[in-house]
Parts: sequence; C-alpha cells; structure tokens
Amino acid sequence: MVTEPTNQDVIATPNAEQKEPQTFTQEDVNRIVANRVSKYSDYEELKEKAAKFDAAEEASKTELQKAQEKAAALEAELENRKKADALRVMREEVSKETGVPAALLTGATEDECRSQANGIIEFKSQQTGYPVVKDGGEVTATVKGTPKEQFKQWASEVLG
Repeated sequence: MVTEPTNQDVIATPNAEQKEPQTFTQEDVNRIVANRVSKYSDYEELKEKAAKFDAAEEASKTELQKAQEKAAALEAELENRKKADALRVMREEVSKETGVPAALLTGATEDECRSQANGIIEFKSQQTGYPVVKDGGEVTATVKGTPKEQFKQWASEVLG
C-alpha cells in the first residue's frame, strides 16, 4: 500500500526550501511588461526585412543558376565545335593523302575516311570515261523548215 506524503513530511525534509511568495505592485508589473514588449517592438520591421532578404537571395540564386546553365551550354557548344574542327582537319589530311575531295568523306574516324577514300578511288578506276555514242556523235540529218513543218514531217513518217 502506497501512501502519499503529507505537508508535515515535506516540511520536515531538510532539502526542501521555503520561500515567501514575492508580491509585485502594479507599477512593477507595468515596468516588466513594458520591458518585454519593447524588446519585440520592431518585430514587424524585422520580419519585413527578413522577407526582402529571402526574396533577394532567391533572386540572386536564380540568376546564379541561370549563369551556371548558360556557362554549361557554352562549354558544351565549345566542345562540339572542337570535335567538329578536329574531324574536319582529319578529313582534310586524308583528302590530301588520297586525292579524294574532303566533301566526299563522311567517316568519323581516320580509318573510316581512308576506307571511304579507297572505295571512291576504286569506283573511279572502274569508270571508262565518256559514254560511247552509237553514231559517233556526228550530225547526220539536216533539219529544214520551221518547227511546225518539222513536226508535220515527223508525224507523217511515224503515223504514215
């Protein structure tokens, strides 16, 4: 069975301290309240300043992010241009060595370009030159009359 301590037990304890209740006059209370209120009198002003600071920080962060994205895009473009320039130079070198125009080379590596150049050279060597014309390319028929008369003559020969 558990019993609750009584007031006499608490008073008899050597560790317990007794304090007299402190009393305040109305002036004391007014002074304390005025001190505490004056501590936070500029709260609204500070709150506005904090909001403005947060907005400015957010805006500057956004500008920083935009600048970083723009820098990344420019770096990517520069890298692409460097690759394209290196590819152009490589194709020109293969072109000089093989005699095949660089515009005909589309390979991405030197080996691919050399292979293409060799294929073009082989194809070119298979060509015999100008086509053979059956009549030797000489004018054998003489044309007389106007185009209308020539058409009449042709139509009568063909249609009979």
